[in-house]
Amino acid sequence: MELGIIGLPNSGKSTLFNALTEAGISADNYPFCTIEPNIGVVNVEDNRLEKLCQEYNPEDCTPAPIKFVDIAGLVEGASKGEGLGNKFLSHIREVEAIIHVVRFFEDENVAHVSGDIDPVQDIKIIENELIEADLETLRRRQEKTEKMLKTGEDKYKEEMKIIKKIEQALESGIPVRLQKLNDNARRLANELFFLTDKPVLYVANMSEQQLTELNNIENFQSLKNKAENEEAELIELSAVFELELIDLETDEKEIFLNELGLEEPGLKKLIQAGYELLDLITFYTVAGGREVRATPIPEGTEIIKAAGKIHSSMEEGFIRAEVVNFKDWDSFDGMAGARDAGKVRIEGKDYIVEDGDICHFRFKD
Repeated sequence: MELGIIGLPNSGKSTLFNALTEAGISADNYPFCTIEPNIGVVNVEDNRLEKLCQEYNPEDCTPAPIKFVDIAGLVEGASKGEGLGNKFLSHIREVEAIIHVVRFFEDENVAHVSGDIDPVQDIKIIENELIEADLETLRRRQEKTEKMLKTGEDKYKEEMKIIKKIEQALESGIPVRLQKLNDNARRLANELFFLTDKPVLYVANMSEQQLTELNNIENFQSLKNKAENEEAELIELSAVFELELIDLETDEKEIFLNELGLEEPGLKKLIQAGYELLDLITFYTVAGGREVRATPIPEGTEIIKAAGKIHSSMEEGFIRAEVVNFKDWDSFDGMAGARDAGKVRIEGKDYIVEDGDICHFRFKD
């Protein structure tokens, strides 16, 4: 599962990626510094995993990973080939969700591609390009559907109505993710992999000072309103500040965070929000003294598919699973106490895994 980090050139997305992954990739002050997407895998902090590892003291304690992709900065006209054009758009098509970095910070040494800092307008530039790309995708499908109309089948008449409806909304500036689609329209949207159908998390990239005076920042309320209207999450942070925090000791970090009135690093909130944006939950496995592992899966996953996330042989030879939720494991002081309390269950292949489940799989070798 991948989260793509997008934004206009010099919005700070590569600096944010550096802070997330400590990868040290280039983040110089010129457009298209990022050409090929940089990919980094980040571990999700997890108090439940820590407690399980303290109990079982395994050789390996493996946290859930989340993958971030730093995608090249986009400019106006990308859908028609400007800048990196189609290359940029193809990289977005490959990720499951989007972190949209929006610039608030002022810095005379870091040029803004549009001249003035206007976060909502910056978002609109990128949204318009993604909409244009989706309209092109829709027009290609429309050409095929028009040919199939000659068969006289009703399903193609219905599909043409759906295409026209989605097209009209896109031309009005409404991304696919904000359109109210019926089941048939949703199936078509899923098939066409629209760029504007991907869930979005906005990141307001600010200076340290701006973080302390949110109510006084021009255009911040406008961005906040936009996020609320879309039911999207908005996180405020300073990518430069987060990058500086990496090399500090824990007590030093607390001092710097307290000075800005922050309870925790912005990156921690961002990673958790990104995890939730992908509709992921976590289940756990305990392999004797060898490994305790946290594994991410989409919400609503059947346990036989969850087993396959550990190893394909577990899915292929699945028999049943012994399951206890972490809340019960914790409340009753471990597996023995949870078992005595009747909280350990035997589940078949159709069971839907819940967040926090600790699973022990039985399978044929």
